[in-house]
Amino acid sequence: MAEMVKSTTSSGPRTAEANAVTRFFRATEIDTRLLGMIGALIIIWIGFHIITGGLFLTPRNLWNLSVQTTDIAIMTTGMVLIIVTRNIDLSVGSVLGLCGMIMGVTQAKILPEYIGFDSPFTWVITLIIGLIAGGLIGTFQGMIIAFLNVPSFIVTLGGLLVWRGATWLVTSGQTVAPMDQTFRIMGGGAEGSIGATWSWIVGIAACLFVIASIIGSRHQRRRFGFPRRPIWAEYFLAILSCFLILGAVSIANSYYWPINIAKKYAETNNIPWPETGLDIPYGIAVPVLIAIVVGIIMTFIATRLRFGRYVFAIGGNPEAAELAGIKTRWVTVRIFALMGILAAIAAAISTARLNAATNSQGTLDELYTIAAAVIGGTSLAGGTGTIAGAMLGALVMQSLQSGMVLAHVDTPLQSVVVGTVLVVAVWLDTVYRARAK
Repeated sequence: MAEMVKSTTSSGPRTAEANAVTRFFRATEIDTRLLGMIGALIIIWIGFHIITGGLFLTPRNLWNLSVQTTDIAIMTTGMVLIIVTRNIDLSVGSVLGLCGMIMGVTQAKILPEYIGFDSPFTWVITLIIGLIAGGLIGTFQGMIIAFLNVPSFIVTLGGLLVWRGATWLVTSGQTVAPMDQTFRIMGGGAEGSIGATWSWIVGIAACLFVIASIIGSRHQRRRFGFPRRPIWAEYFLAILSCFLILGAVSIANSYYWPINIAKKYAETNNIPWPETGLDIPYGIAVPVLIAIVVGIIMTFIATRLRFGRYVFAIGGNPEAAELAGIKTRWVTVRIFALMGILAAIAAAISTARLNAATNSQGTLDELYTIAAAVIGGTSLAGGTGTIAGAMLGALVMQSLQSGMVLAHVDTPLQSVVVGTVLVVAVWLDTVYRARAK
């Protein structure tokens, strides 16, 4: 009897603590799976920081990490919608390579003959042609999948081989360089970042946007009679979001231009060189801003537009969606067309960062894109997935790669680690869905 009383009383505080945690997450409506990913990311960062002797969590590495993540982060936003509809796209890496080569040839070989190499319209025309090429490739593959009923796995596997071969045929395997100066801004670097002042302006604007979104969401819930979060939860989310945004801006502004680049900038602008040197912050990189804008737009498409609702309806039950009047075939075509456009955007960033178009661009990117989406919580069974989770998954994947490079891990072992992480992520998703049922 005494043991029973002791057991009951000892479990009381634990139950109360568990209830408090549950109430907190219920009040703030924080996605626990997303929070778990953030926890895993923090563990990865701290682990690599210790292993690399303090090299990982530095402004320089974190800035480079953010830029290196953009390609996969952009493409994985489209991969979410494709996987949600129970399809797959194995060709995105090859599409990236082909679009990058098309944009490279356009600005380095074709346009200079007509408007000159330094024309202010070069980068615009190049980008438009690349986006059109990516959209047409995606539409072509989507039409085959939707109207010829060929499985997406087979179509995109064929596309992986076809578009990679086409990339080589465009220039017979030659590398195309250099790129237009304005076009290179999309790749990051000293020229492709917005500096400290504009970074703070963007950070403050982002904080105001978050606060306005929270207020707007609360008004919408009250208008339609939906339950609202407690006031303290609204304040907590606003403060936490602003803290993270301004913290990221502070880190970006803590990374300075190399001395040689700073000296060249000072000479060009007739700025006297001080004895202590000239500290010029990079600020937020342009490709990071592009990825954030793409993420916001894709989130809006997936959660606010009718098209997004159709996508998740098809993933939940394709037959029911078709019986409900949804034109499932055309939705499929649009998803793959959108994926092609996103691959072209990623190709522009990759080509601008390399200042060249190469035949190896995008190699294995399809695997990293799919892995990022799955790690981010997108279910391969369809019907479930978030854009934010997938982009966070891309950051996890790139953090693993960057950390292993700094730790001097051999390339074959890097592949082993990435493959293991992917399998574990799918297994955890299977366990999570089984428990949810």
